[in-house]
Amino acid sequence: QVLVYDLLFGKGLKCGGRWKALARRHRARLEAELARLKVRRGVSRNEELLEAAPGAAPGAPRVPRYVRVNTLKTCVDDVVDFFKRQGYSFLGKAGSVEELGALSGKKFLLDLHLPELLVFPPQTDFHDNRLYVSGHIILQDKASCLPAFLLSPAAGSHVIDACAAPGNKTSHLAAILNNKGQIFAFDVNTKRLAAMNTMLMRAGVTSFELAQQDFLTVDPHDPKYSKVTYILLDPSCSGSGMVTRLPQEEAAPSAERLQALAGFQRRVLSHALRFPALQRLAYSTCSVHQEENEDVVHAVLQEQGSAFRLVNVFPSWPCRGLATFPGAECCLRASPADTLTQGFFVAVLERCGDGAAVPSSLPADKGESLQQGEGVEPGAAPPKRRKKKKQ
Repeated sequence: QVLVYDLLFGKGLKCGGRWKALARRHRARLEAELARLKVRRGVSRNEELLEAAPGAAPGAPRVPRYVRVNTLKTCVDDVVDFFKRQGYSFLGKAGSVEELGALSGKKFLLDLHLPELLVFPPQTDFHDNRLYVSGHIILQDKASCLPAFLLSPAAGSHVIDACAAPGNKTSHLAAILNNKGQIFAFDVNTKRLAAMNTMLMRAGVTSFELAQQDFLTVDPHDPKYSKVTYILLDPSCSGSGMVTRLPQEEAAPSAERLQALAGFQRRVLSHALRFPALQRLAYSTCSVHQEENEDVVHAVLQEQGSAFRLVNVFPSWPCRGLATFPGAECCLRASPADTLTQGFFVAVLERCGDGAAVPSSLPADKGESLQQGEGVEPGAAPPKRRKKKKQ
């Protein structure tokens, strides 16, 4: 998908190898399908395909363009200065979600929740921008940034990204770790892993190991993973929260399809909790369905007994989990209408007992008394910023 996008919308293919040759061989057919799509939509420019989600009602909220600053290569202040020099007006830190929705023209804000996220008007295109091409910025929806942000692994930690492609969350984990530690990233698809490897190298990620492997087949007791204390789990789901999918909105999944997905999600979450050194896990989906979200978390917590608990992370986030079981309000939800993001769900689980990890975003003296229901606000006291050279 990345290669096709670069071929049709970007500056062409920059990578080499057989995938480049394959994409070029089918270029005429791909361009013909693109032309037919524009005819069906009644548009003349490629950009107009993205003006609104397919089937979206008139007046529906439009998701802004979110830009995550890649702190492995630069810092927020330098990226802000760069865009100012390109003629953009920086309006400072947003005070509300409504401010994000009011952006227009060449104006941008610092997000009110995530400290390294810049917000631009919808459909602002940065694919040809020098900072994007060089990996200094990552085009990533705000909701997609939540799992790594809330997992908040301490520098030097060993982390598993269980279903990693296309790699945005992996690069986010590496930035939080400041490339100190080790990330084990798994995906079963060879093509996605190849594209992901290119993306991670461009982003300056160094401490990672990719494996073409189904995470369910990974042995939790393999000595290789004996120091894994954090896991980010974003398993396959219905994708029902992805409101800007092309070429057309997919039909709602059947009850049977949802149950099949939920069964897989329960298995993979239970498997992740078997890693003996695990202290903290973020489970996320880009689904709006209770079956894939609250129901999965509740079922696995019941299996675990008192071994793991939900953590009430990010108290200032406005949308909580559906009240389907006691403690479900600890989970987070996101949606175009309420948070101006894609539809998303995140739950953070933490091991109970004396060996429980202290989240890296908490002062150590407060981490000792963390209980279910108490709030953890990641990023509340970010480390002192290191000054980087301007781009």
